[in-house]
Amino acid sequence: CRYCFRRHFPYSESNPLASQWQQSVAALQSDNSIREVIFSGGDPLALTDKKLAAMVEDLQKIPHIKRLRIHTRLPLVLPKRVSKSLLNWISSSSLRVVMVIHANHANEIDAETAEALLQLRNAGCELLNQAVLLRGVNDHADSLVALSERLSEVQVVPYYLHLLDKVKGASHFDVAEQQGIELIAAMRRELPGYLVPRLVREQQGETSKTIIA
Repeated sequence: CRYCFRRHFPYSESNPLASQWQQSVAALQSDNSIREVIFSGGDPLALTDKKLAAMVEDLQKIPHIKRLRIHTRLPLVLPKRVSKSLLNWISSSSLRVVMVIHANHANEIDAETAEALLQLRNAGCELLNQAVLLRGVNDHADSLVALSERLSEVQVVPYYLHLLDKVKGASHFDVAEQQGIELIAAMRRELPGYLVPRLVREQQGETSKTIIA
């Protein structure tokens, strides 16, 4: 995404699938404190289902790995990517599969997308949403409330609302932290607590997201 720090990530130099997947599997096998593996981006659903299924098969052989989390926008921008083969490996996995979609506005979730999300749920996939707070896109309480309401309609849990990463070329999307705090407060006045995402920021060197509100 143009407003994510990964915009400038050197993927061509750091792709573990090119030659290092088995090294990654070995590292996971050796550390029994790891319970969850995350497939993130780029977009992991840009891989073929044959490749993804083979990777998941490797992970299922590691007893202490219990969950697989997938971060993707493809069910939103290309609902047909939710194919029979994708649903088959999700439904047959012994791992708990959690998919985090990245919808920033209610208008992204049309009837075709809603059907794709329904198929994922029926395959046993738990669905969460991360949004980014973007000036001129969703920086009003009405827009954020509508997004949470639409997510609720399609049984996706609002998870995080991100303050913008400080990435080159995206400053025109930036929303001040205080405004973000005020928007979350406004959402709490309109929605039940389970439909209000946590306002967070990515901070360099931190092992997890920093919760702002």
